[in-house]
Amino acid sequence: MTSAQHIALDSDASGAVDGRHIRALTFQSVRMEYLCRVIGESNLAPAAGRALVVGSGRGLLARGLAGLGFEVVAADPSPAATTLARNADEGRGVTYRTAPAEHLDLPESSFDLVYCADTLEITERPDAVLAEAARVLRPGGAFVYDTVNRTLVSRFIYLGAFQTFPGTRIMPRARYAAQRLRRPVELAEAFNRAGLSAKDVSAFKPRDARDLLRATRGCRRGTVTDGQLPELVGMVIEPDGSPLVTYLGYAIRRA
Repeated sequence: MTSAQHIALDSDASGAVDGRHIRALTFQSVRMEYLCRVIGESNLAPAAGRALVVGSGRGLLARGLAGLGFEVVAADPSPAATTLARNADEGRGVTYRTAPAEHLDLPESSFDLVYCADTLEITERPDAVLAEAARVLRPGGAFVYDTVNRTLVSRFIYLGAFQTFPGTRIMPRARYAAQRLRRPVELAEAFNRAGLSAKDVSAFKPRDARDLLRATRGCRRGTVTDGQLPELVGMVIEPDGSPLVTYLGYAIRRA
């Protein structure tokens, strides 16, 4: 029997389970699909635009945006993640920086699009994160994000399956907490305080929750590879659905 591997975020060491990277891999297709929709609705021109990914991890989403034509900066609070991202760049030309979401140390109004990933559901200071994102976003620019709703189902998955139950745990304990999971209406209020106008919320979920659990167990046992994950989980967007667990959304920076 294959033994369970150990939890180690931002690590590519043999036997390490990096829950951040697992999440990035499974979310990548819906993130890119949603971004293409936002780019169209916001009349952005990627070939002439600058994009910032906050909470960029190993840089998968940043490289996806670079592939659309944006000049991309990727910021993450983890030096280890920044190193992994640089090593995986493969000539995409993304600029990788180590910086917390609350203090990006980037010029004001310097980006046409900001994507906030792997951040809003773990920060204790959402207002500071949003204020900093709005500061670096030009007026009329798009702030895009995905995060976790606060529901009974999301608590079971994120607080239970992903960080407590031995067979499916892929995250360090206490990475997620109920008070850091936020409902869409709460984020809309926070956007308004930051000078952002909320435009959309779209639920997304695995094609079948059982597939997600099977894939997560496989990651724990070392029997599922990075390349197999996206197809095994099969995330889909539900634009008109009520988000039981995860949702995407975007807002526009007011003038």
